[in-house]
Amino acid sequence: MAVARRVRRAPASDPAPQGHLLPQGEKGHVRRLTLALIALLAVEAAIFALDALLPPNLSRGERSSPVALDRRGVWLRALPVENGRWRIRTDLSRTDPSFLRRLVAVEDERFWLHRGVDPLAVVRAGGDAIASGAVTSGASTLTMQTARLLEPRPRNLGSKLIEMVRSLQIEARLSKREILALYLTLTPYGGNLEGVRAASLSYFGQEPETLTLGQQALLIALPQSPEARRPDRRPEAARAARRQVLDKMVRARVITEAEAHEAETEPLPGRASFPAMAWHAAGELARAAPVDQATVVSTIDARLQSKLEPLAAQVARAQGPEATAAILVVEIEGRAVRAAVGSGGLQRPGGWIDMTRAVRSPGSALKPFIYGFAFDDGIAAPDTQIEDAARRFGDYQPENFDRVFRGKVTAREALANSLNVPAVELLDKLGPAAFEARVDAAGVNLVRPRAETRAAGLAMALGGVGITLRDLAVLYAALGDGGVAKPLAWTQVEAARREGLGGERLMRAEAAAQVLDILRETPPPAGSTPVALTRGRPLMAFKTGTSYGFRDAVAAGIVGRYVIVVWTGRADGGARGGLTGRDAALPLLFDVADQLDAPASAPRPVAPRAAPRALEKLEQTDQGPRLIFPPNGSTVQVEAFGQASRGLVLAAGGEDLAWYVEGARLATDPVSGRTVWRPQGPGFYRLTVVDAQGRKASARVRVKGG
Repeated sequence: MAVARRVRRAPASDPAPQGHLLPQGEKGHVRRLTLALIALLAVEAAIFALDALLPPNLSRGERSSPVALDRRGVWLRALPVENGRWRIRTDLSRTDPSFLRRLVAVEDERFWLHRGVDPLAVVRAGGDAIASGAVTSGASTLTMQTARLLEPRPRNLGSKLIEMVRSLQIEARLSKREILALYLTLTPYGGNLEGVRAASLSYFGQEPETLTLGQQALLIALPQSPEARRPDRRPEAARAARRQVLDKMVRARVITEAEAHEAETEPLPGRASFPAMAWHAAGELARAAPVDQATVVSTIDARLQSKLEPLAAQVARAQGPEATAAILVVEIEGRAVRAAVGSGGLQRPGGWIDMTRAVRSPGSALKPFIYGFAFDDGIAAPDTQIEDAARRFGDYQPENFDRVFRGKVTAREALANSLNVPAVELLDKLGPAAFEARVDAAGVNLVRPRAETRAAGLAMALGGVGITLRDLAVLYAALGDGGVAKPLAWTQVEAARREGLGGERLMRAEAAAQVLDILRETPPPAGSTPVALTRGRPLMAFKTGTSYGFRDAVAAGIVGRYVIVVWTGRADGGARGGLTGRDAALPLLFDVADQLDAPASAPRPVAPRAAPRALEKLEQTDQGPRLIFPPNGSTVQVEAFGQASRGLVLAAGGEDLAWYVEGARLATDPVSGRTVWRPQGPGFYRLTVVDAQGRKASARVRVKGG
């Protein structure tokens, strides 16, 4: 008999036994999900760890050629990187935007969408390879190409996989624009050119800010085979590659067929060397540029610089095979350096040395500051009388350059004529140490021989101290700025940062104005007509200096809103026979001033002068011919030389006049009665006009070409 088994059913309110919360199938699903999450986290952790341990090497992109530009963005000079390569960092804001669009359309149409690897391009390239049995198209994105440029490897499948991984790492670190800029910085363009800026400048002579369609197509085609397609060596290959890129642009619908045909007719470029203007200063600025800075915008004006460099070279050649020259032009407002010529040319002896930074003797060029400090301290005034006579100051006995003493002179006359004894006497009253301290407080370094063992002496009044042209410009700019000294600004960033900032008071404005008034009275060099008389420009206040042994010829001037400092000499400091600051440097100072755009203004009034008794009234006297043009001691400019030129119409007061040039008589036009002189070449000439009674007037003039 079967026994019925009774099963007790638990009440609904009883809790379920432990371990039976979920059905067996659901528990397995949760377990698998948990393991998957753990595995995913482990994979991510491994990826992050590997990424941290093996990051992409971006250092090659960080090493680029620093570039110095002028104030308006004109290229001055760049410096090469390793192995003499020109790798110029791309600035997308200064790159033609249409070029960027077309580059992406041709090379990587989904560049802005993918994360380094384009899956669609990989599938397409794989399908093409399977269908044809060979690789017919690539799947490299711009990011992958950038990875290959950063870490070059053999072209094989393993390298391609590594590039894909590196692309993902790069995309995680850089923005799309940064990746595009990096690609256009590293891309090879043939020879030692890397980057689109280097290529555009070398092949087209311009920055890639505005490019023709033909130029854009060539710049897109070159990186694929830079040596095989170089336009300067393989023009046919370059032309064919450009056509291929234009066809791709048409297919991508970024240009029309007509535009492609027109671009194909553009001539292929050659290759030119990079500009190298303001070689010393631009190189200095480029070397000092931060590693992450693509360009340095200087305060230099390329238009002015391009005029002054040939001027310095011409003067250097004229003064001998060992001579060189340097020029510095500073705008007083803001102290922006507008031109810096470091030498008379790199081919000159010592031409690689920047003579604006070299410590040289200023000769008498520091005398204006001795007088300025004396006026400032109440020791003397411009009309104070000083004895110019032989005198000994301890063991030091100065004498004038011409070895002639003039007796009692005013401070005004002493400075205008650069007399030595009055300057030494004023420095003695100021105290050489006090003078040096005041100059040093303005940020100017005076270099004394044996400074550690010997105190400052009176010889510094006559050039017994060293100074750079840059520091000399700081001092003269202070004279032109009411006695306030400020450092020079070499970059636009520096100039902007210093706007509105004060400087160091060198002397009172009244004392500086008194010194300038005196310096404006100094006679100009022989053969130069004051620009104020010829172009309505202000008179120049200037001072010259000559060092011992004629080693240094210096001239510094203030005209309009500019300060000019020039120097000629030998870079090795060798002596030169008889070339003074007035003879060797002052004409260059006036030639530089002629190149400036100083605004028209009248000079400051100076103390009134009484005319000599014999000239109190202008009386008409019969003293023979009166020469009107050209005046004695003038410089005249002609457009051309020789008999085919227009020539110069000579003018003089008197009757029955005959003109002679270097003793040879000039013919007079029988109809007009005018005498026209056509110089055969530049140089100095002696002109003489003689009347019927044999009375004559002469003039020595300098002729320059246009």
